[in-house]
Amino acid sequence: MYWANFLHLYQPADQIPEIFDRVVAESYRPLVQLLLDHPQVKITLNISGVLTRQLWQANHRDIVSGLATAANRGQIEFTESAMYHPLLPFLPADETIRQIRLNRDTNRKLLGSSYQPKGFFPPEMAYSPEILPILVKLGFEWIILDEIAFNGRVRQAARNCTYQIAATPLRVYFRERNPSNLIMTGLVRNNADLQEVMGDEFPQKHFLITGMDGETFGHHRPGLTELLVQLLTSTEFDHVFFSQLPGFFPKTTVVSPLVSTWASTEKDITEKRQFLTWKDPENPIHKLQWQFQKLVLDSVKKINTGTAREKLDRALASDQFFWASAKPWWSLEVIEHGAWQMLDTIRSLPRAQKALLIQAESLYHQIIACAFQWQRTGVVRKAYRNYRETPRVPFKERTIGAGEPWVYKAFIELLEQAMRQAAIKKNFEGAILWRDAIWKLDTQNDIYDAIHAVDLLRRQIPDSQVLAMIGKYRREYERHVSGQPEQRGT
Repeated sequence: MYWANFLHLYQPADQIPEIFDRVVAESYRPLVQLLLDHPQVKITLNISGVLTRQLWQANHRDIVSGLATAANRGQIEFTESAMYHPLLPFLPADETIRQIRLNRDTNRKLLGSSYQPKGFFPPEMAYSPEILPILVKLGFEWIILDEIAFNGRVRQAARNCTYQIAATPLRVYFRERNPSNLIMTGLVRNNADLQEVMGDEFPQKHFLITGMDGETFGHHRPGLTELLVQLLTSTEFDHVFFSQLPGFFPKTTVVSPLVSTWASTEKDITEKRQFLTWKDPENPIHKLQWQFQKLVLDSVKKINTGTAREKLDRALASDQFFWASAKPWWSLEVIEHGAWQMLDTIRSLPRAQKALLIQAESLYHQIIACAFQWQRTGVVRKAYRNYRETPRVPFKERTIGAGEPWVYKAFIELLEQAMRQAAIKKNFEGAILWRDAIWKLDTQNDIYDAIHAVDLLRRQIPDSQVLAMIGKYRREYERHVSGQPEQRGT
């Protein structure tokens, strides 16, 4: 099987130095070392220009030079993106082009001739058809999107052909959620685990496409770098670049991707709320933020100066919207910083009229006041609960309470088996996950999990094994239970 693996590296322009250095030590440096130590490893990589520049300025130049060396050895296929990680579907075309060119110029300056991207990664895989003419104009050959963009559902794109976007020369590659998420969560620890967890889905594929944040390995999930080493050095897969796939799979199918992000759910697509995390129509903070951004964009265009122009570039980052969603992401610090960047941009304009300054300061204070009110009055906690807690019934109640205790006992034994197997493989994160899942099922605290343990388990084992275990406990139950519904005492 061919495997095209995509990693995305990004840090905000004003990341706290201590956090930045930690991410470098835990994720970026081990990744570069992996590439240098294993010349056969291939990855398709996006590194935002804002990160490349920070690495250079913070004296982590070995990371930049290491990536350049690996690329010159034919190990990295770079992709292009937008400099400061803005949400492209909501930017004017000229700003989108500017962000892409800033990213290109920065990376070419620091990475050298090794930086020759043919493909494009839109930040957050945020896609709308409006960006297509821009990508065609700038000469890109392909784009990576989440598989939800294929037709609004997951696991729909075929893996024996490549896709071309209708009425364009652009190819589109769809990132697969299941294998990507299994790797990022640490539920698999080697190739065998990955194949086992994917079950019947695995042998049906001709190629695999994964897409993940590079910071997942080592920073967000300590110890996961070892898994990345095992997967990328495996000889059980033919590791290829995205641009190589058409050579192996010449059949092309035309498709019209849907508006989406890699966070969109099937429900979001149906309800046309694909950008809910960044632009929630019911979120007053989002409304103020987007109003402020439009004001700043319009003002800088009228009075275009170097200082204000550069500040605007940075202020267009999508982070402030993301952290104001409260579904579940929330950070007063990031919200304030985003609003301050926009206010600071307005203040940098020469000859800015007093009315404009007053309007900008008013929007800044409205955003901060609304955010603090949300924090103080419990709106954030309520939004989090509404986001996480759909009406749920504990698994114990759905099985034992519904007169099917054998189903409950079967899954408990399967979870115990999974826990022991994980421990034997020294996958201690997995063992802890299954141990905690058993406790949650027993105490009926499973209703609070975003992803239910039973659903995770069923991804890892074939249905035949589940049915066999349920059958075993049902037969045992039927041998011991009276035909009378009531329990008679002595």
